[in-house]
Amino acid sequence: MARSPSVQDAETLALRALGFLAADPARLEPFLAQTGLGPSNLRAAAQEPGFLAAVLDHLAGSDSLLLEFAGNLSLNPEIIAQARGRLAGPPMDEAP
Repeated sequence: MARSPSVQDAETLALRALGFLAADPARLEPFLAQTGLGPSNLRAAAQEPGFLAAVLDHLAGSDSLLLEFAGNLSLNPEIIAQARGRLAGPPMDEAP
């Protein structure tokens, strides 16, 4: 079993995911629409707590995006879910 990513690894992966989305307007526009952000405030939003987890949530919400991103990095897609969990913590219904 592979180790769970550290917070730093998870942040790096989420930043790479943001770059992946930003590299193609067809991938970026749905993300911006979902978050309500615009190109002008995207950089500032990236500094906000929870934003990087939202990037990974967006990828996880689309099998095609998730598999393309994971394939580009030769990663098991489960690593992305683990990174998201590291950044955001467990879902509210799973919290102790």
